[in-house]
Amino acid sequence: MDKTHNPDTFEGSPKARDFIARLGEFIEGELRPLAHEHGVDHENSPSRALLQQVWQRSQALGFYGMTLPEAMGGAGFSVLDHALVKEFIYASGTPFAPHILGELTGPPRLGALVRQASPEQMQRFILPVARAEKAVCFAITEPEAGSDAGALQTSARREGDEFVLNGTKKFISGSPFCDFAIVIASTSEDPKVRETTAFFVERDRPGFSLEEGYKTMAGQSHTANIVLSDCRIPASNQIGERGKGLGLALGRITVNRLLHCPAMLGLAQLALQDSLQYARQRKQFGQPIGAFQAVQHMLADMATELAAARALMLSVARSLDLGADGRAQASMAKLFCSETAFRVADKAVQIHGGEGIVQGRRVEFLFRMLRMYRVLTGTSEIQRNTIAKELLQPSGR
Repeated sequence: MDKTHNPDTFEGSPKARDFIARLGEFIEGELRPLAHEHGVDHENSPSRALLQQVWQRSQALGFYGMTLPEAMGGAGFSVLDHALVKEFIYASGTPFAPHILGELTGPPRLGALVRQASPEQMQRFILPVARAEKAVCFAITEPEAGSDAGALQTSARREGDEFVLNGTKKFISGSPFCDFAIVIASTSEDPKVRETTAFFVERDRPGFSLEEGYKTMAGQSHTANIVLSDCRIPASNQIGERGKGLGLALGRITVNRLLHCPAMLGLAQLALQDSLQYARQRKQFGQPIGAFQAVQHMLADMATELAAARALMLSVARSLDLGADGRAQASMAKLFCSETAFRVADKAVQIHGGEGIVQGRRVEFLFRMLRMYRVLTGTSEIQRNTIAKELLQPSGR
């Protein structure tokens, strides 16, 4: 166990510490052998059937529904505890990291919709996801609506007791595994007026198709485009009020932005650990490369920057738990953690030299993955925009 996860210096609650201890047993005792048996690694994705097995086992052990309301079996963790749990999962190095809590296709994708769903929707959509029986994805991004999430072209036109959906959703994480999607679409009849509404859209409906076959630069294939062509859904699939779709989708954006940081930092910790091990073992000129000051300085910078980023993440988590608005602070954390994690990965490749640029080596994968995080979930430039906007607001607003 590395120093970050030493139970004697654990920053969270006793409940979260025990939760993490049980997670460690699950990851080492079950998931690591499972990944080895099926040849799953960071670049070779598991099948849907294998993922279903992981989801259901995680749900049975009480991990999968951690983010749900306590009445539905959630853990009731603070933001700080949640961040520490995610950091531990990603720092473990398991290729199943995004699936243990269902981050791609499970309860975390539901978010505030759990409280907005009708009784019928609870039975048809929410509870099957909570029980790890069905998978969901969240579809907002479009070819012309990325950072400007409100500029949606996908339309939902009311026809009697149905809505007819047309449009393309792009780069939708988890969509290859989904049973249904939460689609944010425009319900405005005037293209100059932005009015967005959320809908449950089942994958097996006529007019719903996936464009697959591409991979991200990290080599993974859990992303696809969703194409809706005269896809008809019952009006009862509308989620919440008409015109409130984007608000539902972005309702917890501050907390969610912060909670991407532990994944980045967990992966960066792996890059540092691999670099330390390599520096001790790799010999040049008759001694380990860790004896050379140039390598020592890179390792020192990696550890220092990682500690600074982690301190910022935990500080913002505590502030959010105390009820702070935190919009600027969460964006600062996402900006600093993503940029720092990539610098750590870059130095890790440099320390590994020729080994670090060979595909199949973990540090090479981490370099690509952590480069993506500077774009995913809001680019660094968007974070800077948010920070500056908050700083320039008149005091006492």
